[in-house]
Amino acid sequence: MARPKLRLPVIQNWSCHNCSGCCRQHLIEITEEEKTRIEKQNWTAEDGIPADRPVVVRHGRGWRLNHAADGGCIFLNDEGLCRIHAKFGEPAKPLACRVYPYALHPSGQEVTVSLRFSCPSVVENKGTPLADNAKEIGRIAKAVTEGKKLKTDSPEISPGQTVDWADLLQLTETLDRIFADPAVPFDVQLHRALFWANLIGEMTFESVRGVRLAELLGIIAEEAAIQISSSPEPEQPSRSGRMLFRMLVAQYARRDTASDLDAGWKGRFRLLRAAVKYARGRGTVPVLHEKFSGVPFDAMEQEFGPPPSDTDELFTRYFRVKIQGLHFCGSAYYHVPFVEGFHSLALMVPVVLWLARALAVGAGRSELIREDIVTALTVADHHHGYSPALGSRAARSRTRTLAKAGDIPRLISWYRR
Repeated sequence: MARPKLRLPVIQNWSCHNCSGCCRQHLIEITEEEKTRIEKQNWTAEDGIPADRPVVVRHGRGWRLNHAADGGCIFLNDEGLCRIHAKFGEPAKPLACRVYPYALHPSGQEVTVSLRFSCPSVVENKGTPLADNAKEIGRIAKAVTEGKKLKTDSPEISPGQTVDWADLLQLTETLDRIFADPAVPFDVQLHRALFWANLIGEMTFESVRGVRLAELLGIIAEEAAIQISSSPEPEQPSRSGRMLFRMLVAQYARRDTASDLDAGWKGRFRLLRAAVKYARGRGTVPVLHEKFSGVPFDAMEQEFGPPPSDTDELFTRYFRVKIQGLHFCGSAYYHVPFVEGFHSLALMVPVVLWLARALAVGAGRSELIREDIVTALTVADHHHGYSPALGSRAARSRTRTLAKAGDIPRLISWYRR
């Protein structure tokens, strides 16, 4: 099979800097073939593998790599490097390890490429331009798509509204252009994009295709720019909107590692109690991740002032990478329609700002610094598009309810103040 044609987010750089974070946070599911290959590598105590720990364990109906006592991957050595890579070379590693932090999925006859901002090097834009890594990404894409059907149906725009891939890509390109002007603050870009997406969600596309569609999308983008010329004044979200939003934050604030899975019913009960506390929003915020400490819910609602100006570039790049990589709808995001997926992506901003506030308050500060935003984004994007809870019927219903009530732009402005 030839290497598939790639669609790369050209604004992003990345190279691995061996921080080993992915080896400590992610559960690595493997195929039956990978299980057999790894077991035939005959790992022993001399290689640093505990004799009482199998390298592969059951995970549902499949398999995953085991973890060490500290929660990290069993193949992570004391220097923070992969034992499989060191002993047998990168091709011997499971495909899931080789793919991260890329996210690849079919889009028509191509493979779109996005990146996961749970990787610190992605967040900081460190490394080689993705265009320079095209050959390596192509090899990974070939392995990911081997034996799979590349030609897939395009995502719905809204329920029951579909266009072909060429026209769907016109939507993504127009949406991307809204975020492309460096002279426009990110906050304004985001509110314009929401205005544009909401109008798109109300339209039918039966007789609008090709050039006519491109013209229409541009006209709506121009109208969004006219209607939203500056940052909206902060408006408190509805009471029910704040409750639904806190429940969403609870799902992003978790730390889900292989060792967390071993907590059994006690761990599940702890999460249930935390979810109830988040819904109520009173008292102390439950600690679900080692990055956070117990802080009052009320402190999240105080004025912190706008986020540091140098985080505009980070948020803009995050959105453009996700949009260019189609990493917010269709097969890359729980198979949700285009507009609903963008609403979920837009909610990442207040989620990240809420988590950043928790970090600041925990450190004894009443204003945000860039490191708060960076840490909050790496925590939240670990789950975005990958946590089954976020793709559940309940989670999707929350997003639709927040959108219908007009609470998404309110949440964005409220937690930017």
